Amino acid sequence: MDWIDTLLIPAIKAIVVTLGLLVGFAYMTLAERKICARFQLRYGPNQAGPFGIFQPIADALKAIFKEEIIPEHVDKWLYVLCPVLAMAPAILAFAVIPVGRPIVIAGRTITLQLADINVGLLYPMAVAGLGAYGIVLGGWSSNNNYSLLGALRTTAQIISYELPMALSLVSLVVVTGTLRMSGIVEYQAALPLIVLQPIGFLIYFICGLAETNRSPFDFPETENELISGYNTEYGGIKFALFFMAEYINMIVVSALVATLFLGGWQGPILPGWLWFFIKTAVMLFVFIWVRASLPRARYDKLMHFCWKFLTPLAALNLLVTAVVVLILR
Repeated sequence: MDWIDTLLIPAIKAIVVTLGLLVGFAYMTLAERKICARFQLRYGPNQAGPFGIFQPIADALKAIFKEEIIPEHVDKWLYVLCPVLAMAPAILAFAVIPVGRPIVIAGRTITLQLADINVGLLYPMAVAGLGAYGIVLGGWSSNNNYSLLGALRTTAQIISYELPMALSLVSLVVVTGTLRMSGIVEYQAALPLIVLQPIGFLIYFICGLAETNRSPFDFPETENELISGYNTEYGGIKFALFFMAEYINMIVVSALVATLFLGGWQGPILPGWLWFFIKTAVMLFVFIWVRASLPRARYDKLMHFCWKFLTPLAALNLLVTAVVVLILR
């Protein structure tokens, strides 16, 4: 057994992915504050370092050294464990996303992907779904009515939007004929799937907003109704872990959109990894743009929109896609 291929290289790739997501999360918070500030005609953070680039470090130090308080009325073990349950699946979901073309180092061909499994499209959905346990149990273990209501909203929201999201991805499988992420990227060498599946792209992106609890679907923690929802009783580093999970989920969803609909690392002239980074960054900007532009919807409207419009539309898109593919074959 070649331990370099089976142990060393996967370990290095896992460390790089984890560090990349943590650094990406930190500077995503800065980018969001700066971009939202520009939308609102103000400057945003600009005091900690040139252009405020040390602000994420200052925020991290503040969260780490803040006094740890565990309320007496909570279920202690679940209360402490839940931030980790929310955080870990967010990082694990990135494992199957191909970042660029394979590279050759010291005679060894190394894929820029942690694992190229044949059910790659199912993996991020399955793993990311586990993150809901962290939020739901966090709200329940807090023994607080506002936290519990935020947790219940999360459950309903995630279960509802999983269905149209899955239907939009099944349409991709019908078109490409594979569940493997690298296969889907290779299929888009000539034409990105957003051209063939524009409705599927819109459905997936809207569901991505809902699954990551981003505006206008940030109901699990809506502050004017639930104080802070499921994380009301959390502070310091435990709150920071929930915060990290939300932003890393946003990065993963943007990377999946880039991979599944925008051609992944495919692109002319520039290196493949740079194309992947550019496409992911564009989608992250759209996430922030939506937050700055749209007000929060009403909760019942959110559910009606999913069950009465988005899910039937996703089913219709899948039906039409299947018929067209059958005719063309």
